[in-house]
Order: sequence, then structure tokens, then C-alpha cells
Amino acid sequence: MKKKLTKEVFGIQREVPLNYIEREADKVFNDSLDRRHHVVIFGSSKQGKTCLRKKNLENKEYITVHCDNKMDLYNLNINILKQAGFTVQVSERKTINGKAKVKVGFGWNLFGRADIETELEGEKGNEKEYKPLELDPEDVNDIINALKSLDFKKYIVIEDFHYLKDETQVDFAIELKAFHENSDLTFIIVGVWLEENRLIALNGDLSGRIKSVNADEWTDENLDKLISTGEALLNIQIPEEAKKYLIERSLNNVYVVQEVCYELCLANELLEQADSKKILNCENLEALLTKVISQHSGRYHNLITNISEGFQATELEMHKWIMYAILKAEIEKLESGLKRSEINSLLQNNHPRKDLLNPGNLTQALKSITSLQVKKNTIPIIIDYDSSNLKLSIVDKGFIIWLSDQDRDELISELGLS
Repeated sequence: MKKKLTKEVFGIQREVPLNYIEREADKVFNDSLDRRHHVVIFGSSKQGKTCLRKKNLENKEYITVHCDNKMDLYNLNINILKQAGFTVQVSERKTINGKAKVKVGFGWNLFGRADIETELEGEKGNEKEYKPLELDPEDVNDIINALKSLDFKKYIVIEDFHYLKDETQVDFAIELKAFHENSDLTFIIVGVWLEENRLIALNGDLSGRIKSVNADEWTDENLDKLISTGEALLNIQIPEEAKKYLIERSLNNVYVVQEVCYELCLANELLEQADSKKILNCENLEALLTKVISQHSGRYHNLITNISEGFQATELEMHKWIMYAILKAEIEKLESGLKRSEINSLLQNNHPRKDLLNPGNLTQALKSITSLQVKKNTIPIIIDYDSSNLKLSIVDKGFIIWLSDQDRDELISELGLS
């Protein structure tokens, strides 16, 4: 029997790791799909959102559309059609909004003759004729009819939904209701945020039509089982105290746990499954934790600088003072999230121009925190703001762990604040 490789078990990789464990998120995900609900997978970055999808669905069962901050509803829907198999070409005719309509066909021969797809069943050939369609990419009814013409049955995965502009998120949330009521299509939306009902906040009509899957929740028991499964696969043993310490220091971040376990195996010269039970030496566990977190040190330093600079120089420097609030907060508070009212109180006590502050200044800066990170190439994002619950969240737990080891007064001083 072929030996398991350490890199197939521990660490972060493109494929689903061999030590993958099922948890509550898997049950909710599969139950939601069975009931034909749209599904929203949410959580911090590097918390297993993609693995959850890949583990529970085969590649042939879905198409994937990756979002970016330049997409509007027009381009998002065109990408859905392309991934579904359509050839798309701009038409000379305009939509009612003044944008170009598009012509879509199936296969390479879009405008010569109707496209033909032949399906062979034994010795009998069944021919289906697909005629080019002209449609408005912003009209959900046109999109539904186009996909129905293909008898399209796959799940549609919308990755990185958080990168879309606010207005595009709202437009698509409105569109989702129509997809639910007028078609059998099921969407799986994946995004980096921590609130359960973000899409319902964008469109209340989605209540009861979508189910949220919290991929962020890794309990101590989940992580202990993850490590134990890896131990069994590689025929190794990590001392219980070391496992408990790792889970505690990781702030229940699966990325940190997987990477540290991988580094621990390398430090013990274990590249593949051991022939006999091997107890790992964990004396350098703290150093390995620091190594894994420090890999992102430059990124975290850049985040602090980039957020503080904002989009441009302003008198009130609101983004710099939001970063000040983050750096002043207790680690436990960063784990649970900072309320807008808490940030506002801090600014009222410390901002040199507090006489000019009003709630709108802070709200506007908080709402733009995601777009600012994208503009500054902080991808994936590290900070998110929940407009419905008025809470600022750190969606990269590695940043919180890194901050816990820093001299935060010095970081504040480097921003020119005290």
C-alpha cells in the first residue's frame, strides 16, 4: 500500500486534505442542498470554505464564477452564461438601460447555423438544436430562459462575493429571489464575513429562501479530531499537552493548526507515513507557531499602513483612527468584533478634532473598509464591516494572533498617534 505523504495530510493545499473531518457545517450544507435552497458559505479567510464545497460536491456538479471589484450585475451574469457553456458576443442592439445586449449560443458556431450537440446512446444519436439568443444580461428572466434552453442542472458557485461593490451585491440579492421562484437553479454564494444573514440584510425577501453555512466555526473538539485523524494517517503521535496548546494559541483557526502540524512533522524529519509509531518532539512548538504567523508579517504591516492612509489625505483621517481603535482593543474584543458605538466612543475621547466629528464620518469610513483593502491589494481582506449589526470584524485570525505578539503601542506610534 502506498504511504501517505505528510503534505497530503497536513498543511494548506489545493486539494482536500486527507485528514478532512465532517462537522456541523457539512451537515447544514448538504441538508440545504437537499432542500433546494440557495446556500451561503461564510467565514474568515482560510477557514475551510472552499474545502467544504469540494469535499461535498463533485467537480462535474457545479460551475464556478469568481467575483472581483470591477464586476457589475451585467458582467456577473455574462460570466455565469459563459461558465454554463454559452458563447457570448456583444450585440448592436441596446437594453432599456442603454447597455449593449448580447447574443449567446451554445458551442463554437454562434452565428453561422444553429448549433448541434449530438449525444450518443448506444447506436442511436439524439440531436438537440440550440438557436442563438439575444438577451439583456441585466434581466434575470433572460438569464433564466437561456439556462433553461440548455436544460442546465448544475449548481452555480459564486466565489468571493464580498469583492463585489455594495450596489452589485444588492442587485444580485434581488435577482436571487427570482432565480428561486422561477427556476430550479441553486446558487452557492461564498464570502468572507462573519454575520449569518448578510444576504437577507441585502434583500429581506430572501428569508426562507437561502440557508447560511458557518464555515468559520471550528470547535476545540473539531480541531482535536482533525489532528488525531492526521496522526492516524501518518502513524504519529503528538503529545496531548502540545495539541491543547496549539489549539488554544490558534484561536481555533484551522489554517494555523494545519500549517503548524505540517511544520512540526518537517522538524521531526517526517515526510511520509512512519513505518512504526513515531512520537513527535514538540519542544520547538512555540517557534513553529511564530514561524507560521510571521509568514504574513509583511502583509499585516502593510494593512496597518494602507488602512491608515485611506483613499486620500483628509482632515479627519477617519481610516487612521479606525486602525487606532483596532490596535487599542483587547485581543478578546477583536475576536468578538468591535461595535461602531465602541469605536465612536474611543474617537470622541481621543481624536484631536472631535468637535468636527459626526456619526456619518465614521459610518462612511467603516462602510468603505472592504473597498479600501481591495484598492490597496489587501487580498484576501482582513477587516470587514457588518452594516446590519454595526460591527467591525477581523476576518483573518492570523492577524489577531500576530497582533497579540506585537508591541501595539509602537505600532500606534508609527502611525503618528499616541
